[in-house]
Parts: sequence; C-alpha cells; structure tokens
Amino acid sequence: MKAVILAAGEGTRLRPFTVSRPKVMIPIGNRPILEYVVRALAANGITDIVLVVGYMKERIMSFFGNGSRFGVKISYAIQEKQLGTAHAALAVRDHIKEEFIMVAGDNIIDAQVITDLLKHKGGMSLLVTSSEMPSKYGVVQIEAGRVVDIIEKPEKGVGNIINTGIYRFPPEIFDYLAQGVMTGKSGITHVLHSCISKLNLEVVRSTGRWMDAVYPWDLIRLNEYAFNLTGQVTSGTIEAGVTLRGPVFIGAGTRVRAGSYIEGPVAIGEGCEIGPYATIFPTSSIGNGVHVAPFTAIYNSIIMNNVSIGSHSHISRAVIDDGCRIGTGFSASSGLAQVRVEEEFFKVENAGSMIGEFTKVGPKAVLSAGTIVGANSRIGDGARASGTLEDRSIVV
Repeated sequence: MKAVILAAGEGTRLRPFTVSRPKVMIPIGNRPILEYVVRALAANGITDIVLVVGYMKERIMSFFGNGSRFGVKISYAIQEKQLGTAHAALAVRDHIKEEFIMVAGDNIIDAQVITDLLKHKGGMSLLVTSSEMPSKYGVVQIEAGRVVDIIEKPEKGVGNIINTGIYRFPPEIFDYLAQGVMTGKSGITHVLHSCISKLNLEVVRSTGRWMDAVYPWDLIRLNEYAFNLTGQVTSGTIEAGVTLRGPVFIGAGTRVRAGSYIEGPVAIGEGCEIGPYATIFPTSSIGNGVHVAPFTAIYNSIIMNNVSIGSHSHISRAVIDDGCRIGTGFSASSGLAQVRVEEEFFKVENAGSMIGEFTKVGPKAVLSAGTIVGANSRIGDGARASGTLEDRSIVV
C-alpha cells in the first residue's frame, strides 16, 4: 500500500518559525515534524511514499531525499500554488492506482496511529480524535460508526471529535476531489462535507498519539509530547563534575563542561558547548552548534541550530529559532499572557517567548511572557519587549 503525505503548506499562524521553512520542517525533539510521520509509516511496513510539496519544497527534498535514510522510497509531487488540501491531493492522482493512506505531514503521530488505521476492516475511513480546541479543526458528526458530516472550524457546541487528516481512500476519491476543486472547494474536508451522503466513510479511533501545532506556543506542548527517550546516549564529551539525570541524548562533538546539570528528558544536538555550570531542565531540546554560556538556566524550551546564549540568562518555555544571538543576563520568563496572532488575541497559560531566526538580543534584555519576536529583529541592551513584533523589528 502507498502513502501520500501532504506537506505543501506554509503554516502562517506559526510565524516567525515558518519564515524560511515549511511547517512540516519545524524541529520538535530535534527532528522535523514530518520525520515522525515518515517513521510511523515505515514502522508499519508502508515504504512507498509520495510527498506533496510546495512552499519551500527544497528544504523538504534536500532533507528526505529518496527516503533511503529512513528505510522508505520517497517520490515527490509538486503543488506549485498553495490552493488547499484538495488541490494538493490531486497532484498525486497519476501516482495512485489502488487503495492508499493519506496523511497530513504537519502533525506528530506515532506508529500505533497507522497500525489502528490498517487494522480497520472497513473500506474508506477517517481517523478521529477528541480535542479541547475543536473550533480550530473539522468537527466530525458520527452515527453508527459512519461519518454523517464534517463541519470545518465550527462555532461552539457541535462536539469535540475532530478530523485528524489521516485517511484510507480508494483511488475513486480523486473524482470527488476534482469535482470539488472545480466548484471552488479548496479543502479535503470541504469536499467530503459536500458529498458525504454518497460516501461510506467509516470512523477509526486510535490508542496512538496524534498532536498538532496551530500556534507558536503549541510547539512547546509538542516537544513535551514527542519525547520518549530512555537511558542516556552521550556521544560527546562530558567533563568531570557534570550531573546527568534521567534520559539524556547528547550528540557527537558536543562538550558539556564541568559543573553543568542536565535533567532529562533532554536532547542536545551535535557540535554544542554547554556550560560550565549551565543547567538544562526536562523536555528541552537543543539543536546543533548551540553555545550555552556559564550559569545559564533553560527550562522546557526549544533552542534550534547555531544559537548562542550568553551567561547568567534565564529562559523558560521559549522557542528560539536558528542563528539567534542572545546576550548575557537575558531573561525570558513564562506565565499567563495575551498573545496576538494574525489579528486574533489568545489568552495563553504558561506562555514563554518565541524568537524568530537571526535575531540579536542585547545583554540584560527582558522579554515578557508570550512575546513573539519576528525574524531578523534587534532587541537592544537592557531593553524590555512584549507583544507581537514583526520581522526586522528594533527595540531599544
């Protein structure tokens, strides 16, 4: 059986982290989101995969290549303009001649999700889950195990069972998708909603893990969720006087200097320098080429590649993108915050700071809980910043 992964979208609500990468390539636990999907399919023996790519497709194609590194065979279909998931799915029509699995590439899933879908003995099927934020998804109405309606991003009160974007389809589905696109329906759920009475679309529930990131602060929740490290793997150099507790992964060429304390689960990439006397607390992931200076504490954060963090800094529940330079004495705390994304305001508990790529932050700068700093911004020495700052902002 073939699998189709939809990975053409941008993920605008996750900016600034999609300025130079598609959503599916945001690192979670030091792996792109899309890698979790590919590995879940491979673990179930599904090794023939078609990836639909579009926005910044080169980032995906250069990382995954032909798939051999992941034990699969990957081919690519290109959606030149991002005109919705139904339009994206039609890009693979010539690749598919039999029943297949279609998966959204921007969710974290585990192998059990695919196992449960394959075990289902019915025909056309949709995997569902419950959600605390059903208004952000397509809510599924079910009768006797069959889908009777899908309501995209509904008002409150219509239920909390949502569409995960994981399907088992016959090739005939492309006829419905093509007709839907011709009549202006851009999304797969919109097409299914319009022709649901003609389909025998069955519901599958899974005991596996499925999680989505809609907004930047959701990335921390995904990072917590994705960690399943056990034991300790230390390919780097651990100096005397370092304390490692719980599951910790340390990549090749990384040096953890004396007096540092790391409590897992924590993943640290290759070529990093940590400490001396730095502390890193659970469910933090640190990418490649990161420098964490002495007496800095990092709590439950995502630090991407080639980031430098000055000494005596305190960072909690933050997401810091590639190439940022953070001065000494930096403070980014977490807490209840009102956060703006695309002209909407959200009340977010335990929100940290979110800093776009190649931003420079001066010594003793302070970011309030829930601050979003756009890419290539400058935060001056001792400056205080809050709210949502656009790309290339300057705060003095």
